[in-house]
Amino acid sequence: MIPIVSLFIIIVLSALIMRVATIALAHTGLSNEVARFQTRSAFTGAGFTTTESEKVVNHPVRRKIVMLLILLGNLGFVSAISTFILTFVDTDSPQRILQRFSVLAAALLILWLIIGTKWVDQRLSVLITWMLDRYTDLDIRDYTSLMQLAGDYRIVEMEIEDDDWIAGLTLGEAKLRAEGVIVLGVNQLDADYLGVPTGNTCIEPGDVLIAYGRLSTLEALDRRRKSILSQLEHAEAVVKQREVIREAEQRQQQEAAKLTSKS
Repeated sequence: MIPIVSLFIIIVLSALIMRVATIALAHTGLSNEVARFQTRSAFTGAGFTTTESEKVVNHPVRRKIVMLLILLGNLGFVSAISTFILTFVDTDSPQRILQRFSVLAAALLILWLIIGTKWVDQRLSVLITWMLDRYTDLDIRDYTSLMQLAGDYRIVEMEIEDDDWIAGLTLGEAKLRAEGVIVLGVNQLDADYLGVPTGNTCIEPGDVLIAYGRLSTLEALDRRRKSILSQLEHAEAVVKQREVIREAEQRQQQEAAKLTSKS
């Protein structure tokens, strides 16, 4: 009976390790589905090569988690196989083999029913998340992936000077969103940091904007000065952004049409 208990403990620990690793990977910005898939791939040694795998390898925290999973997975697999063999090798009769197999199958079925319930999964996730936040430093997210900073998109700090076009305007008056620029925050010269500024926020010389958008648009905005041409430059930037949106919508429609034709 001791080998059966040992094998059951190994399986329980393996399931718990994979659950902890899934939540830890989700803490770095991966979706739950991708985190679960990568955890099982690493722990079982399946080694799927996907785009998500590249994101894991290129991220320092995710790479550490996966390396530990691979090590523990190999150790757990060897231990499970050896314990499984010992469970049935030292039996004297087919009846004892059937008895031990039935006990093991029943225990695994109960474990699967318990872990598979949404109630247990939710509370286990809350507990593990609390422990990771409390005892680890895994709150290191891949903000590049979260913010979709791919291609020409960036987050930049933009210091406002006296002759900048936006100096003295409110965000509502500047209408930066129409140009494809989102102001995430403002480090105000004579005040505290202002997160999630509104349209009534006035931008003054010395302020530093935390802005998100296409790099080319951000650079053009940073070069824009107060002049008779500034409004024309703003209008041109708005037209370019509309073209970007229209092209993106056309690509989505084309992809949708391809999927429809395939189905």
